[in-house]
Amino acid sequence: MAHGKILSMNQTTVDLVIPVFNEEGVVEHTHGKICEVIDSLSYDFRFIYVDDGSRDGTADSLQQLADADSRITLLRLSRNFGHQAALTAGMDASRASVIITMDGDGQHPPEMIPQMLSLIAQGYDIVQTQRMDEAQPASFKKWSSGLFYRLINVVSGTQVLPGAADFRALTRPAVEALKAMPEYHRFLRGMVSWIGYSMVILPYQPSQRISGVSKYSLGKMVRLAMDAMFSFSLVPLYLGLSLGGVFFCLAAIEMVYVLSFWVTGRTSNLAPGWSSLMFVILIVGGILMALLGFIGVYVGYIFQEVKHRPIYLLRGDKHDG
Repeated sequence: MAHGKILSMNQTTVDLVIPVFNEEGVVEHTHGKICEVIDSLSYDFRFIYVDDGSRDGTADSLQQLADADSRITLLRLSRNFGHQAALTAGMDASRASVIITMDGDGQHPPEMIPQMLSLIAQGYDIVQTQRMDEAQPASFKKWSSGLFYRLINVVSGTQVLPGAADFRALTRPAVEALKAMPEYHRFLRGMVSWIGYSMVILPYQPSQRISGVSKYSLGKMVRLAMDAMFSFSLVPLYLGLSLGGVFFCLAAIEMVYVLSFWVTGRTSNLAPGWSSLMFVILIVGGILMALLGFIGVYVGYIFQEVKHRPIYLLRGDKHDG
């Protein structure tokens, strides 16, 4: 059951936060498709496009859109800070009572916007879309995504919806709660679940990209997975500690075993154990290195947090269309 404040349709302002990166020739089509949907709705819509350091003609495309549509606000980041930072920049700039975040590549169907707003009007604080891609062919990305969500839900205290997308609607209180979490390494899907506001799940089938290729490379997906893992869980540290305890117990058992030969006078039966000794040393050394690696990652995250660097930087002033 929803517990949020029920909003009046005529009093609701809606900001569409749309991060883009190298989407020249795509963002125009996306904007047109969105306008076809929202122009018939009785809400006060605004667009906040966030150019995440594009290196093609995306900035010019956005400027042309802003010149033609006074509802558009442009934000240009000084470099490519990443999708999560771009979404954060857009939410920080928003002042509307409802914020809808979506991608600019056309894969988030704007036809769902009326349904999302209807659920918000019923009192939900968050309408979280869930990508249903069972019909999609098996791929490394699909397999790794499923494994990631299973793992993060096992090791963290925050349940993240499998297939959750950054296509969601949030009320102003939910956005303010997210803004109160200024952490540098951001995993918004987990943060949205963590705040605990009333949420409803809305399944959808992703549309085909209008053109181009996905900007989420394998490296970016790995970094996002690391941000999720190390921001929401201490299990890697506990895992290293547990393995250390297991090998301490094995060492104690080995000591008792060797002493039994001395007590019973069977020391002649003790064979030189060079190979087994080296095996144990390598295993223990490997565990210690892994544990030190986990600790190093956490220390690195802490180091980046305590510097209090901004999550993103804007290039000049924002432009209101």
